[in-house]
Amino acid sequence: MSQWGHDFRPDYLALGDLDERFPGVPRMALTATATKATHRELTERLRLPEARHFVASFDRPNIQYRIALRQAQGPQGARGQLLRFIQSVPELVDGPDARSKPAGIVYALSRKSVEQTAEYLCAQGIDALPYHAGLPAEVRAANQSRFLRDDGVVMVATIAFGMGIDKPDVRFVAHIDLPKSVEGYYQETGRAGRDGDPAIAWMAYGLGDVVQQRRLIDQSPGERAYKMRMQQHLDAMLALCETVACRRQNLLDYFGQESSPCGNCDTCLEPPETFDGLVPAQKLLSTIVRLQRERGQAFGAGHLIDILRGADTERMRQQGHERLATYGIGADLTDQDWRSVVRQLLARGILIPQGEYGTLALGEAAGAVLRGESQVPLRRDTIGRTVKAKVRKAAAADTLGEEDRELFEALREWRATTAREAGVPAYIVFGDATLRALAEHRPGSWDALDGITGIGAKKREAYGEAVLEVIAGA
Repeated sequence: MSQWGHDFRPDYLALGDLDERFPGVPRMALTATATKATHRELTERLRLPEARHFVASFDRPNIQYRIALRQAQGPQGARGQLLRFIQSVPELVDGPDARSKPAGIVYALSRKSVEQTAEYLCAQGIDALPYHAGLPAEVRAANQSRFLRDDGVVMVATIAFGMGIDKPDVRFVAHIDLPKSVEGYYQETGRAGRDGDPAIAWMAYGLGDVVQQRRLIDQSPGERAYKMRMQQHLDAMLALCETVACRRQNLLDYFGQESSPCGNCDTCLEPPETFDGLVPAQKLLSTIVRLQRERGQAFGAGHLIDILRGADTERMRQQGHERLATYGIGADLTDQDWRSVVRQLLARGILIPQGEYGTLALGEAAGAVLRGESQVPLRRDTIGRTVKAKVRKAAAADTLGEEDRELFEALREWRATTAREAGVPAYIVFGDATLRALAEHRPGSWDALDGITGIGAKKREAYGEAVLEVIAGA
């Protein structure tokens, strides 16, 4: 109701009529991510003024949040960046001796990106599967079944994947495109680490994401109030990306929950460097003003950066822009530095994209910046910046020694075979927490299994003898 009803499913807004059509029938509204504004909207539209609201904590302390600047260059660019992250996950969540291949979800906006990313990961030795609405139903069902059943499968998907998925041992959720809202981001990252073990929410984004998302909002068929609300959602998402403070604190604050710095996100573990961006911002805004007033022209980020850096290009000479007063006054910053400045000014509304081609114009806050009346603190992006800190566990540490880890891996292999033969997901047999407890305590008898977490009477009856055989043979 709150999201789709204003855009492509307007009939959802009529759900309030249920009160008149079925008087006296109990109604309940449920959502995983409701801000105070969403609470008010649902209460009003569903005509539930006397409804009681139950809100649980939004904090998932076992998830480590990481947001990185997307790399446009280097080995395979952004996909190579994703690959290196996936390859690092075992060590980050299990330690340097980890040998298991973690299950994960990679979210992309387009079907084409899903398929290309899945193909690339497969070519690099990752067991990756695609999932989007354009695939045949039987392919989607088969891929989903494999993801739920087998260990170490990575699902590359659009947001069509995930509703109703209850795989507890997803060790990472990665976004290679900027989500449209904090609510969507929270729901999608929340599919990681449902077993309480360490997990990572990783995202890479760049300047193109900001321009594309703002353009999609402008082109939406929704009413003006809806577009404004979507812009607010995007602004909150960008604020999470660009913050120099604790990401978890920013995320929880969005949902109205107070917290302190978590010590388990990238900005806590390795605080980013900041600098005074007033002068670079003024140089960029002045260039836009001069082009518009003197020539009636508007350009995108690439050409504006070329002007500021004094680039000698054919397009520059054709336009005569080497004669602008601001030509070359920004040569002290690299191309990547300027792209970071543009992205952050867009995130703050100091710049706004316009039209189909994403040319840049001045936002409402630009005037105060040009007059020097507003501070512009910016974060200094470091390409390839990686936080190598191990993910903090939600509970007490349970790191296994070398011998115990060998038994743990043997139990994982037994579990995979057993689950495959039964046609059920691996976690239905036993969760990783149970396998770790078995590896650590090494029960040697039927009765000793009673003290192991996750083993009740039914599980002991079904798998007890087989588990004791694996332990005895290790």
